[in-house]
Order: sequence, then C-alpha cells, then structure tokens
Amino acid sequence: MRRADRLFQIVQHLRGGRLVTAQMLAERLEVSERTIYRDIADLQSTGVPIDGEAGVGYLMRDGYDLPPLMFTRDEITALVAGARLIRAWGGAEMARAAEEALVKINAVLPEDARDRAQAVEIHAIAEEMTSQVRARIDELDAAVSARRRLRLEYKDAEGTATMRRVRPLGLWFWGKVWTLVAWCELRQDFRMFRLDRMASVEDEGPFPPERGKTLMDCYRAMEAEGQCEPKD
Repeated sequence: MRRADRLFQIVQHLRGGRLVTAQMLAERLEVSERTIYRDIADLQSTGVPIDGEAGVGYLMRDGYDLPPLMFTRDEITALVAGARLIRAWGGAEMARAAEEALVKINAVLPEDARDRAQAVEIHAIAEEMTSQVRARIDELDAAVSARRRLRLEYKDAEGTATMRRVRPLGLWFWGKVWTLVAWCELRQDFRMFRLDRMASVEDEGPFPPERGKTLMDCYRAMEAEGQCEPKD
C-alpha cells in the first residue's frame, strides 16, 4: 500500500470520534506500530485534529473531513467512462472495484461535479463476458500481482496445442480481446497469450524477479525491435 493511501485509511478509521489504538491500525493496515506512530505525527503536523498518544489510543475531533476532490469535466468523463469499461469488460473483482470506486468518487464530489458525473452518457456493453471469462481474468490478474508461475494449456492461431510454463507479467486489453504478457520458459522469450485460447491454467508456485525477464525488459525489447507487442 502506498503511504498516501495508508494516511487516507488512517483518517478514515479515526472518523466518527472512535478511539483507535496504534496496534489496531497496524493490524488493519499490515504495518508496524512504529510506522503508525510516524504517520500519526505527520498527520498532526499538517493540521489533522488527532488527539491521543502512544499506548493509549487516538481519536479525531469532530468537524474534520477530507477536502472535496476537484476534477475537470474531462477528468470526470474519463473516470466514469473508464470505470464503466472495466465494469463491462474486466474480471469480476475488477468490476466490483470499479463500482466501488464510482460510489466513493460520487460521495466526495461537490454537488455540481456529481451531477456532471451522473450525466456522462458513455456506456459499455459486453454480452460475451461470461462469469467464466471474468473468473479467468481475475485468476491471471492475481498471478501477475503475486508473481505466480503458471502452466498453460494453450492453442495458437492454427489450433496447435502446447503446454507452456510462463511468468505472468501483465494483462493487456485490445478491445474485446484480453492477452497475458509473459516470459515463456519454453521459448525463452517474451510472449503474448490470448485468454480465449487457454484451455487450462495451473498455478505452479512463486517465481523470483530475474533480470532480463521483467515487464520493463519486455518493453525495452519491444522498443529495440520496433514492434508494439511481444511475438506470438
């Protein structure tokens, strides 16, 4: 979690006059109590009205709230349209997160900006996105985030089936087609795999980052070869 996100979460936990200990915050945010002490001190130094002390607990005085988010009309349109696209074409977890993001944004927008957000007439329809496809997207997204090696049963454009052990690096959406960008241990190179050609996916445990096999290395290779995607 980024520090800015953690500070925001601390303020959220303290709202409503609740007494919260550093231990409770540390457990919820998965950091040390020492980190919570530093974060509380930094928040207090910026004017956030937090009372309390280490070993006792903290609470925030009434009357404090986060300032409203300020977005331009174009930024609001982009945020709403992007969330709706993910809600339509993303995995199930992505769709839920997009819906929650829209709710949170609406909750802190000024009234006129909220009206603009609700007036955005950009929508996405994806009838072909079945629950199985959404589950596969979530599965691969989790593997990318956790650096989990995968074993794919995969068919190429000609229908030839192969077994691939890959290091998943990212998910790219090409407009109705999702692809997994990965380091392929069979080809010893970066490859792109269409999700709709994966017959099965098996988790084979974690893999460590290794120079020459990261997503940044993939970008460098693509730039050097003058192409917009890894070889298929």
